[in-house]
Amino acid sequence: MTSAEGTGRSGLTPDQAVDRLERLHAEASGALREALSRFTRRGIVPTPEERGKFRYPELRVDWQPSGAVHFTRRAWAKFQAPGLYSTTITQPAFFRRYLLEQLRPLAEEFGATIDVGVSEQEIPYPFVTEAGDEFIRSDLPVHELARHFPTPVLANVGDEIADGTWVFEKRRSRPLSLFDGLRVDFSLRRLMHYTGTDWRTIQPWILFTNYQRYVDQFLSWAMAELGRDASPYSQLALPGGATVRRGDDPSAVAAAIAGAPWHRFQMPAYNLQRSDDRGGISIVNIGVGPSNAKNATDHLAVLRPHCWLMIGHCGGLRQSQTIGDYVLAHAYMRRDRILDDLVPPEVPVPALAEVQLALQVAAERVTGERGDALKRRLRTGTVVSYDDRNWEFRWSQERHRINLGRAIAVDMESAALATQGYRLRVPYGTLLCVSDKPLHGEIKLPGAATSFYQRAVGEHLQIGLEAIDILRGELGSLHSRKLRSFDEPPFR
Repeated sequence: MTSAEGTGRSGLTPDQAVDRLERLHAEASGALREALSRFTRRGIVPTPEERGKFRYPELRVDWQPSGAVHFTRRAWAKFQAPGLYSTTITQPAFFRRYLLEQLRPLAEEFGATIDVGVSEQEIPYPFVTEAGDEFIRSDLPVHELARHFPTPVLANVGDEIADGTWVFEKRRSRPLSLFDGLRVDFSLRRLMHYTGTDWRTIQPWILFTNYQRYVDQFLSWAMAELGRDASPYSQLALPGGATVRRGDDPSAVAAAIAGAPWHRFQMPAYNLQRSDDRGGISIVNIGVGPSNAKNATDHLAVLRPHCWLMIGHCGGLRQSQTIGDYVLAHAYMRRDRILDDLVPPEVPVPALAEVQLALQVAAERVTGERGDALKRRLRTGTVVSYDDRNWEFRWSQERHRINLGRAIAVDMESAALATQGYRLRVPYGTLLCVSDKPLHGEIKLPGAATSFYQRAVGEHLQIGLEAIDILRGELGSLHSRKLRSFDEPPFR
């Protein structure tokens, strides 16, 4: 995070700073691509001077207050202490709106000085390549490219800032954001690998599920939206790279969706984009287990989404519950162990009031039920998450702990998704549907399961979609101070 000396201009406006970031990133990426192409075609190795151009741009913000310090209730775009803050930036054209949202209050309200220059952090060559590049298709072994071009060094890709383990040193800048350019680029490539979609198409409102049936319902709804004249949605990006758009022939849209090779990807995503600037919706099938949940959110977090919601199935733990009832998690009993080293189990993961209220109001609107009628179907309580699908085999050992925790439902992903939202400062929520009651002999037999799925999945998905519509109008309060630490970077 050391500031590069004498490489930038001081006193830039936010717009000027982002313009300069875009130019420097384009120049660095272009120089790296040109050198790769030349090496592939003619074997010419880049000189040290040329390699010096393969660097991320650096954004620096200096705050030296004089007089009264500005006070804001906003949870982000504010300083915790005077000093110089910096970070390297990748893909500034894509992140332009986000960068301006963070920089404008820092400049206009706090009077901070913005500076942009060239950093010391090299851009690894895989992060400027695209499918079809000749240096991807060439027969050159990877180790030959690694000898002469920057590569991702995992020792330099870390979450020390997000995890609060970075150490402040005098005469070094403080972190400006949770993730630097290298960490972001690493995750952008991982997202393409796991989801099967271009990271540029992933939307800021994210639904997670652990059942393909929710994806099927989402696609039916998305097709209807694309065919509706008044819909704000404009196109749908599919796993494998295909895109269907408003106005496309319905039979062609159906064929494209049916032909999408989603099964080739570990966590396929479908990204429904809007024609306005309010952000569309992505649904990601993370499958079963807390490891998948952590993997997906580790990488999605670099896009700084507005919210992610878990809509999936759970086992009901109370006699009073009925298959098809809903569980709105207000606490998580973390028996999945996946994040214990990063967020110790004794650290509380709070429910976010804005998300909780949005999910409850959405349930009222979609089901048409109110008061006691809704309470009979929608129960608020603790969800226990395990890393072992066959946790029931340890019931004699687990019973006392579950009883102490007053848990009302059990699953495998919700606690990891909520803990990752807490850790990575992304608002989160969980609404589950009871698909069986393992402690009461009510298990999913084939016929009953089919009937349950047909009845419940569509309604459950609509509640998640309605909750997102509600939260779109509450961005000012959604990014809560509950998720911010004492030494938080200025950027959200």
